[in-house]
Amino acid sequence: MQIRAGFEIAYDCPQPTPMLLALSVHPSRMQDVIGPHHIAFDPRIGASDYRDSFGNIVTRILAPAGRLTMTAEFLVQDPGTPDAMVPEAMQHPVQDLPDDVLVFLLGSRYCDTDRLSDTAWSLFGGTPPGWARVQAICDYVHDRITFGYEHADPTRTAHGGHTDRRGVCRDFAHLAVTLCRCMNIPARYCTGYLGDIGVPISDAPMDFSAWFEVYLGGHWHTFDARHNFPRIGRILMARGRDATDVALTTTFGPCTLAGFRVITDEITAEPGVGRSPLFEARDV
Repeated sequence: MQIRAGFEIAYDCPQPTPMLLALSVHPSRMQDVIGPHHIAFDPRIGASDYRDSFGNIVTRILAPAGRLTMTAEFLVQDPGTPDAMVPEAMQHPVQDLPDDVLVFLLGSRYCDTDRLSDTAWSLFGGTPPGWARVQAICDYVHDRITFGYEHADPTRTAHGGHTDRRGVCRDFAHLAVTLCRCMNIPARYCTGYLGDIGVPISDAPMDFSAWFEVYLGGHWHTFDARHNFPRIGRILMARGRDATDVALTTTFGPCTLAGFRVITDEITAEPGVGRSPLFEARDV
């Protein structure tokens, strides 16, 4: 199965503004990308990439004064299989965890474990450790939070999501990650593409998605508290402790988001049928 994905994002900057962009496909999925993968800028500017401490590809730019539009379009080869389920995956005692996994047990900017530890143990202390415990956490978060784009709040922490009982996909992920960490299960936040593949097509605008991974049985496994069932066609962009580490754009100066479009579609055209550009040249 092939997936066609990409974005068009525009910013208006009153002055030259340094930015960090976590908009590239994660290195672990680059082998599945068909053809070139790069971010194009209008007007054309210089850009450089580096690997951050979590292994993500981050692009550095200096956005000029005025409007800057950034776009990408690419194809990904995907097996077309749902997220793997491994119910026998067991939880590790903390003392047996690898050194590089321990950071994903700690509290972070949006994952305020200190405020949810008692709640987590009261809710999940009696559940079987391992996969069943993580699934119980997903079930709880899925039922606890009501999804709605109008509920987005970039300052909301996991505790805030638990209290407000509303949010977007990042709030589901933050709360699930935090509850897992409270239960001594390493958990990390993920962001990327997730189209309506194998599910009814939504009439809501496409957006990037957030999910999470937990370390069980010596491996990292994918969970998604918002959808709460195995999905097809995830394209990972970045992983980190929470949304701070994988922000799509981090700006170091005043700017205004002037346009935002995301596309993630399964290729269904017959062989030999041409395809139109993902985003046609236009004003944002």
